[in-house]
Amino acid sequence: MAGSSWKLPKARPNGPPYFSRNQISVALHQMAVLLELSGANMFRTRSYQNGSRIIGSLSQDLGELVVSGELFELKGIGKGLGSAISQAVGEGRWPEDWVDLHNQTPSGLIEMLGIPGVGPKKIKILNEELGVQSVADLQEACVKNEISPLKGFGSKSQQRILDGIDLLARFSERRRLDIGLRYGHTFLTMINGLNGVEKAELAGSARRRRETIGDLDIVAAVEPQNVDSVTQSILSMKGIADVKGAGDSKVSVILDTSIFEDSFSLGHLDANVLDAIGGDDYEQLESGGTIDVQVRLVPRHVFPYTLAYFTGSKEHNIRMRQVAQNNGLKLNEFGLMPETELTGLDAAATSLPATDEEDIYRHLGMKFVTPELREDMGEIEASASGKLPELVTLSDIKGSLHNHTTMSDGEASLEEMADAAQRMGWSWLGIADHSPTLVIANGASAEDLISQHNKMNKYNNKWEEDGVDFRLFSGVESDILEDGSLDHSDDVLSKIDYVVASVHAMAKWRGRDESQNTEDLLKCLDHPSTTVLGHPTGRILQGRDGYEIDIHTILEHMSEFNNDGVLKAIELNASPYRLDLDWRLCKHAKELGVPVTINPDAHSIRGLGDIDYGVMIARKGWLEKDDILNALSASEMVERLGVN
Repeated sequence: MAGSSWKLPKARPNGPPYFSRNQISVALHQMAVLLELSGANMFRTRSYQNGSRIIGSLSQDLGELVVSGELFELKGIGKGLGSAISQAVGEGRWPEDWVDLHNQTPSGLIEMLGIPGVGPKKIKILNEELGVQSVADLQEACVKNEISPLKGFGSKSQQRILDGIDLLARFSERRRLDIGLRYGHTFLTMINGLNGVEKAELAGSARRRRETIGDLDIVAAVEPQNVDSVTQSILSMKGIADVKGAGDSKVSVILDTSIFEDSFSLGHLDANVLDAIGGDDYEQLESGGTIDVQVRLVPRHVFPYTLAYFTGSKEHNIRMRQVAQNNGLKLNEFGLMPETELTGLDAAATSLPATDEEDIYRHLGMKFVTPELREDMGEIEASASGKLPELVTLSDIKGSLHNHTTMSDGEASLEEMADAAQRMGWSWLGIADHSPTLVIANGASAEDLISQHNKMNKYNNKWEEDGVDFRLFSGVESDILEDGSLDHSDDVLSKIDYVVASVHAMAKWRGRDESQNTEDLLKCLDHPSTTVLGHPTGRILQGRDGYEIDIHTILEHMSEFNNDGVLKAIELNASPYRLDLDWRLCKHAKELGVPVTINPDAHSIRGLGDIDYGVMIARKGWLEKDDILNALSASEMVERLGVN
């Protein structure tokens, strides 16, 4: 909850218990922080901290403990704290001193708690010494060099605060697709398991698989007589940090990481990405992060229309309404109907029936448009003419070219990565460890690279003898140097199977103009050994913008090679931190005949699973099975790469 606008949650309308275990635990945690900000007695602050931990880890039902009085028997819950909790849970009223403390604490001080490394003690000092009352005040004080002279701070601490402010701003805007889906799928599973819910689906930008999303939207089919009970069931779920509202057809809540069964972790990240997103500070933000969710409860006959409407996009919905109008009909979240003065569910009674979204498109003489394509990027016309693409699926994936082992900065050995790929059902795997220039990634020497290539050949021969349908391909992720050259001699590069050429010296490349960067990438593509252009723009989502290049010129140049029978593929880096090539450009690559290779850029066994996100973005970019290298069999890849 750090960095959020703190307030005590509203009581459930039909209690007791009026508040859940998690809500009480969060409220106690907030009180401990607010007390520390106010300079309260250390022992009082600590009692709230302990109370939050005790309540949060309870296995018993909190409501029952309150009713039976057993709450007071818990070690660490004294008379005062127990009475306050009992009042909240049993009567739906927060203690007046809790309410007063929340109201009296400036919201700007609470906002500053979201900055990594800036806790209540530091905020109290900054407030008392410099009058800092908001993140904006704090940033200004740093810029004026007013922080470093303070006792206990210094110049490094001042710079760390500035970096933290920037990180908080990026974190607060939107969440990456993988984080949004982690929350969304977990909460959706819980909702689908409730009595009274016939079915529920994710909607919004998460369903459309945007690379970053704002809040989550869920649409649930619930008959009117069950709305109240379903609403109460939702409000009693774990993981709800706050309730923003609960009406007749909509429940708005804030989820936090307590919704997950396992402890929250970002997993293994390569140093380049970790540095760009904020390192351990970013993981700290995610571990204490929240996300807003709106759940809409509608009757089953309205469900397809509501799902389509809240899936969006806004631009797609506008075009769909135009199509409906051309057919003399009105389309909205309640139905597809003749023009009428009726509104809401009354109007829905006049709608054409729809058991699913396909019926909506069918009523309008269109083919069903999969959610990923609903961005008004030509899907309306393609649907009307029956020329929608048959999008790639995860089952089409046979392997990937860009992955790392312990030979550079991976955490799994060659053998472990190969075994994991086989267990995923892949028939081949490419390993492209870093080249020497990327010292931070322990780039592989020429000797190590050739040794790894020879080891792969031995494994390949053995698998072929044993009739095992699996093959390894030896590659390298070679840094593209500033003059467009590759980071290994031609003699070395000619001995391996392929080269993924990538830019990593971002400070240098971002400091140059577009024409120079583009020219050097074109030189790199002209090198006979360059097979794949890796993460072509260098962006890190919520971390940094990419370097400036004319990507259209790059793709056109690659197209010329492929037209001449020379493989030059562009990477769709499937790491959810990158998703680069951008989906908006995938369609352009497809039109130019430039093969796309979806690569997880895996630095661990778990990282191979990021291929899922790459497929999501490939689908969003209109890519079909024949547009990607990953759908080729091992023998087809041998031929395509020209391997001996």
